[in-house]
Amino acid sequence: MEYERTTDDEELTEWERADGNATIRLRERADGQFAVRYDQLHQAEGGRAYAYETVESREAAEELVAAWQADAPA
Repeated sequence: MEYERTTDDEELTEWERADGNATIRLRERADGQFAVRYDQLHQAEGGRAYAYETVESREAAEELVAAWQADAPA
């Protein structure tokens, strides 16, 4: 499923999946590392689910975003 970049500023970059049920957010932390969060709305008892990882560089963060976008279930 396609993702659209919905926010892109100095503080964060965020993509929203075409169906509106998932977002991926990338931001630089105060310590210079990068945090990437994948948040998906599930139709299940558990409700929302998310993954969160911290990486050393923006390049590594963007690679993680691309991997999550490619592997995300439709």
